[in-house]
Amino acid sequence: MQNVYDLAHELARSLKETDQFKDYASLKKKMDQEPQLKSMMDDFQAKSMTLQAQMMTGQEQDAELLAQVQSLYGIVMSDPAASAFMQAQLALSQIVSDIYQIIGEAVNV
Repeated sequence: MQNVYDLAHELARSLKETDQFKDYASLKKKMDQEPQLKSMMDDFQAKSMTLQAQMMTGQEQDAELLAQVQSLYGIVMSDPAASAFMQAQLALSQIVSDIYQIIGEAVNV
């Protein structure tokens, strides 16, 4: 039987060969070269994560934070480069989520 860690590394290498990863990596590289766009995306993602953490832990949502996230989302989605990056990130996240689900079902997690 193969070492489970070796298989995990093989899976990671396979993920890097998917169109979804290649699109994500290419768009991320372009975004990273535009400091203003990168800063905006980093701010949006950080605030979104904070808001998601509040929801997941049952905390009351910060209305000001929610308004900021909604506003930033509108700005992000109106920028073609940022919108394309978000879509590529979502597509890659879906693959990773599907793989996690497959593993979870196999080991009853």
